[in-house]
Amino acid sequence: MVDWEFRPASEADVEAVAELRAVVLRADLERLGRYDAHRVRQRLRDGFAPAHTWVIETGGAFAGCVSLRPAGDAHRLEHFYLAPHAQGRGVGGAVLRGLLERCDRDGTLVRLNVLQGSPARRLYERHGFAVEAEDAVDVFMVREPAVAAAAVPGARPSR
Repeated sequence: MVDWEFRPASEADVEAVAELRAVVLRADLERLGRYDAHRVRQRLRDGFAPAHTWVIETGGAFAGCVSLRPAGDAHRLEHFYLAPHAQGRGVGGAVLRGLLERCDRDGTLVRLNVLQGSPARRLYERHGFAVEAEDAVDVFMVREPAVAAAAVPGARPSR
């Protein structure tokens, strides 16, 4: 696995993140007949919330981003993009594991949506997400918080 680290996002990151989104989503959006070079970037700009976003760096360089935004009774996992050079190296799984551990400690449900046919869906399923609903373009997924056996009153740790 590649070493990586987070840093808080700022407004100055919006264009790098918008460009990464366009690169990462292009193949899936083209397959779905939904790719629009301007719209894919503008949707990110319109929804970018630095207060809930982290930039992922590998070797001190920009490699991706992820947002975890409070939304009612849950958190929304959004804008989880990794640059092609960082994909398939364990970074995405490590980032997701860390965020989900935080949500588990807080007892928080996590929701997300992923494009139909995206390989990212397998990552989410491996981390406990289940399909909540879907349409022709998106798969809406949810993950209940994991509860450690030791944290449940009367439960005995497994051996």
